[in-house]
Parts: sequence; structure tokens; C-alpha cells
Amino acid sequence: MNLVNAVVQGVLLGGLYALLAAGLSLIFGVMRLVNLAHGAFAVTAAYGSLTLVQHLGWHPLMTLAVVVPVFAAAGFGLQRGVLTRAATRGPLTPLLVTFGLAVIVESLLLTGFSADSRTLPTGQLSVASVRLTGTVSVGVLPLLTFAVGVVAVLGLQWFLFRTPAGRLMRATSDDREAARIVGADDRRVFATATAIALGLVAVAGVFIGMRGTFAPSSGAGVLLFAFETVVIGGLGSLWGTLAGGVLLGVAQLLGAAIDPAAGVLAGHVVFLVVLAVRPEGLFPKAVIA
Repeated sequence: MNLVNAVVQGVLLGGLYALLAAGLSLIFGVMRLVNLAHGAFAVTAAYGSLTLVQHLGWHPLMTLAVVVPVFAAAGFGLQRGVLTRAATRGPLTPLLVTFGLAVIVESLLLTGFSADSRTLPTGQLSVASVRLTGTVSVGVLPLLTFAVGVVAVLGLQWFLFRTPAGRLMRATSDDREAARIVGADDRRVFATATAIALGLVAVAGVFIGMRGTFAPSSGAGVLLFAFETVVIGGLGSLWGTLAGGVLLGVAQLLGAAIDPAAGVLAGHVVFLVVLAVRPEGLFPKAVIA
């Protein structure tokens, strides 16, 4: 029964990974850009939430009303002011720029908050649980995180395929020059995609802070889990992102159930196996564009 519980908890953890990776998948699917500052931005969002909690006494969930719009606006400005210019200088330049941003952000967080690990206080939410069977129960916070991750994927899927703005985003990604001919402002479209992606990163960062500890140096690990999730599912695939997150979460929890020291290692092994057998990911055809 411990293995059953590990699978259930792994599925819930997969929701967090899907939420974390959704923004990374969106940016790659629309702009073919791997954002190496993704993890650092998520950690920054957690620290932003922590600052509001400490100074205003808000619950971390309430801070989303401030953190998400701020990060969305920052993403829009980052794309218009930095990444658009970097993209004109070749495919390697945006990677170097986002890597540099990650280093700068980590250094600023280290200066402002020290290297100590922090967590976001959630009160009774952290201990509340729902019993499924006599031996299996799930925490309300993990269940909420999973629900938010699924809603994020469903919402992105609906936006991209059911709204004019989403279809324009897909069309611009597919053929930038043709989109320009029909009057689309490709720079604004890409900036909007980055704004949505960083808004999702902010949500993920707050939930990461509520579910565990974080430090200025946590960005690299967060980026690794997000990258493994999107690669397992298929780069640019939203449904693949959800499936990849669940598979990674289940692998880690099953590994931890067998050997407490092997949880993260089991996830890495699954990632390497998928990469070796299906380097295009589990759902290579379910791409955004």
C-alpha cells in the first residue's frame, strides 16, 4: 500500500511540475527559446511572496494578486527590451542572455535575502488532508497545487486554440513573415507570450514556496525539474508537459519509497531513458504551433 500512496503523491507532485514547466513549454513552443532564467524567476516570485507575507501579513495565496501581474509585466518588458534584440543576433545569444539573467537574479537574491533557506507559511493549509482510503490520504495543499497545474494547462490549451489572440500567437510562431504581411505585430505577440509565461512562473514559484523550502541557489534545481518535464512530454507540447510532470513526480516518489535517497535520482533515470528511447518526447506531435 506504500507504493499506492507513493503513486498518488507522485501524481500530485506532477501537477506542481506541470505548473512549473507550462511557462517554459509555452516560450519554447511559440518562440523556440529555452529560458535558462526560468528557475531563477520562479524563486524570485517565492521571495516576492515572502516579502508581502512578512510586511503585510497576507496569506501566500493572496500574494498571487500582486506577484503574478508584476511578473507578467516584467515578462512583457523583458521580451520587448532584451530578448527581441537578442534573437536578431542568432539562436545562441538568447540562451546566453537568459543564463546571464539567471546569474544576476541569483546574486541579487543572495545579497538581499542571504543564503538561508526559507518557506512560505500556510497555516492550517499545510496540515489539512483528505482521506481516500483507510491507508491513503492526500494533503489539501498538494491537491490544490495539482488542480492549479491542470487548470493552467487547460487554460493555455483553450487560449491558444480557441481565442483569436491564441491563434494569432500560433500563426506568428509558425510563419513570422506571413503574420507580418497580414498586419500582425510579431514583437507584441511574442511579448504577450512571455508575459503569460512569467505569470505562470510566478504562480509556480509561490506554490513551490508553500510546499517546501527555497533559497537563492534553488533556481538551478527548479530549472532542471522544469526542463526534464518538458523534454519527457515533448518540447512545446502542453498535454505532454502535464504527462511529463506526472511521470517525473511518480518516478521520484516511487524511488523514494524504495530508497529515501534515490527519489530525485529515479526521476533523472526516467528522464534519461525517455531521452534515449524517444528523444522527441512522449507527445512530439502535440505541439503548440
